[in-house]
Amino acid sequence: MSLKIKRRDLESRIVKLKSALVAFSGGIDSTLVLTIANNVLNGRVLAVTAESDSVPERELKAAQHLALTLGIQHKVIRTEEMASFNYLKNPTNRCYYCKSELYSKLAKVANEHAMASILNGINSDDLGDHRPGITASKEAGIISPLVESEFTKQDVRDLAHEVGLPNWEKPALACLSSRIPYGQPVTTKKLSMIEQAEEALLSEGFKQVRVRHYGDTASIEVPNKDIPSLSKKTFFENISRHLKIIGFKYVKVDPKGYRPGSLNEALSLNDKQAFQNEKKVAG
Repeated sequence: MSLKIKRRDLESRIVKLKSALVAFSGGIDSTLVLTIANNVLNGRVLAVTAESDSVPERELKAAQHLALTLGIQHKVIRTEEMASFNYLKNPTNRCYYCKSELYSKLAKVANEHAMASILNGINSDDLGDHRPGITASKEAGIISPLVESEFTKQDVRDLAHEVGLPNWEKPALACLSSRIPYGQPVTTKKLSMIEQAEEALLSEGFKQVRVRHYGDTASIEVPNKDIPSLSKKTFFENISRHLKIIGFKYVKVDPKGYRPGSLNEALSLNDKQAFQNEKKVAG
């Protein structure tokens, strides 16, 4: 389908909902869903953003600013995934417990504000990765309009650019817990170290950064084109010194560069089979 047809399909699906709460992270996917919903539902929408230890403070502030810029009613809620033992022990389906907590809280907010439906920003490309949270969204009855209208990530960016969204080029973001290898406990201290380390690199001008937390080692991922700049002796020494102050003992640059979900490379055959089952459920 052409982008024009996909947009028409997306709008026709959302307008039937009468009103909608949108799980709004501030990323481009949920921003597009929120904008289209606000347009076709004549403002009968509510953007809701989760605040938690696994969400960088800069992203929460960015979401608040963006909602204000768009002129859309916005609410910030606190989620408590860190109170879940299942989440903290960091199994391969950790995201399931996080999203289950989020959608449970969103359902309460939707009921309080008389919102008929809850929408998220999952797109078709997301179905090709290990995403246990998709199972949680299905169980909770969350609508994924971008998937239903067959939007790829590139479609999302193209339409966002077309309608003038200011964050149409924003890099993809995953929660801070995704930087911790499966099986290694999630702690507030680790999340804080990761956030501070990534903030240091972002402040140096890097646009896409992941700092993986391997115990006492920080493994930095940036796009391949940025590896030479990061690896320059003096610069790397300064960054390493900063990250060691934060709490890491060793610092290294991943020579493979930034890869979304790179920790999924370590999944076992059983985990990958479970992932295939998730895709069937999501489909």
